[in-house]
Amino acid sequence: MTPPSPAESPKGLPVQHQYAQELSHCYGCGRNNPDGLQVQSHWDGQTAVARYTPRPEHIAVPGFVYGGLLASLVDCHGVGTAAAAAGFGHAEGTQLGRFVTASLHVDFLRPTPLGVQLELRGRVREHKRRKVVVDVEVLAGGVITVRGEVVAAPMPEDMDLAGQDRRG
Repeated sequence: MTPPSPAESPKGLPVQHQYAQELSHCYGCGRNNPDGLQVQSHWDGQTAVARYTPRPEHIAVPGFVYGGLLASLVDCHGVGTAAAAAGFGHAEGTQLGRFVTASLHVDFLRPTPLGVQLELRGRVREHKRRKVVVDVEVLAGGVITVRGEVVAAPMPEDMDLAGQDRRG
């Protein structure tokens, strides 16, 4: 029997909730960051989907979302998509490997309205041992407003918690 993919786990956990507890503080997607965005991506083996509703403080100009927020959503959803793709079929109860952003490119196609739930779709374009390239779309009301590319890499070993003590 094939092990379940992360999104098919009995608990239905988002990708980001399958990271190690000590690596879950990211402002964009960390479950341990109550002030963060709490992005939660769900992987089906081909595509990762997340939904996010910008808050009133995420304003750029009246009625529209701040571009920095949109870039953050693309970033965290893209890295989550990479982690899910790299860990596809991982054994239930094991943690997904953590990825970090090596490159982020965002194209703002049209203004993104506030007050609308956004849908983020991530698809892996390239998957090599040391990098995963993910294409991300942000949709508002079914209309693509943002396209992005995230190049994600496995988290370097020197980024572990012990590494914080050495950097001073």
